[in-house]
Amino acid sequence: MPELFSSFSFPNFFRWQDILDILIVSFIIHRIIILIRGTRAVQMLVGALVIALLYFLSTALDLLALQLLLRSLLSSILLIAVIIFQEDIRRALTEMGRTPFFKSSNIAADDIAQLISAAVSLSRRRIGALIIIERETGLQEYMETGFIIDSRLVQELLVAIFLTKSPLHDGAVVIKQGRIHSAACVLPLSKNPSIDKRYGMRHRAALGLSEMTDAVILTVSEETQEISVVHSGTITPMRDEEKLETVLKDIFLVQEEKPSLWKRWIKKTLPR
Repeated sequence: MPELFSSFSFPNFFRWQDILDILIVSFIIHRIIILIRGTRAVQMLVGALVIALLYFLSTALDLLALQLLLRSLLSSILLIAVIIFQEDIRRALTEMGRTPFFKSSNIAADDIAQLISAAVSLSRRRIGALIIIERETGLQEYMETGFIIDSRLVQELLVAIFLTKSPLHDGAVVIKQGRIHSAACVLPLSKNPSIDKRYGMRHRAALGLSEMTDAVILTVSEETQEISVVHSGTITPMRDEEKLETVLKDIFLVQEEKPSLWKRWIKKTLPR
């Protein structure tokens, strides 16, 4: 048996660079599939494959008119895809640009308690609210649409901002590094056609931002008094205060308590 393994060798034309090349390409394809899963890009990809198949069939059957039409379409399909899916491409590039090595929640347990208390208080009063918690992806372009507050994160101020008589209630509040940074911010609306019809503009705005960034958004509905957590293109209704606390702590605190393997390795490797 040892002689069998010792006699085994890769062919001369197979290099270690080829293994690395295959791994990199496989990783890129895997990431692309993850990024486009559940988006309109999947339908676009299927349509492109159908067009390519028709083109090869037209070539084999010598259908000159159809072949000319499909060749013209395929030559410009990349430009068409960029124009139609510019928002999806932007979201994908943002996702790929996030570093997997160091992640910081920029929010403490006391901040989460203040957010929960504010959301519950607003829900009981039937006051709608939209609270954004910035993470790795910067939200400067959205914060510039509102008014800078730069205040300590406290329940009373959050509630006061969303009172109907407040001049800043119509819009979103952005929490940045544990502080109330801006209020009355304007967000992009989601264009997802499969959103539940019971959700209004506030939830569509939260969903739209979560589709393009890694922000976590709290929404409070004045009609149903429902509190929801919007994250990664998903709206999750909270059935009670305990569920809300569990979800927020899982998002913001667990990673801090359990550093990633890369982070632990780098800490051990770098000199102190």
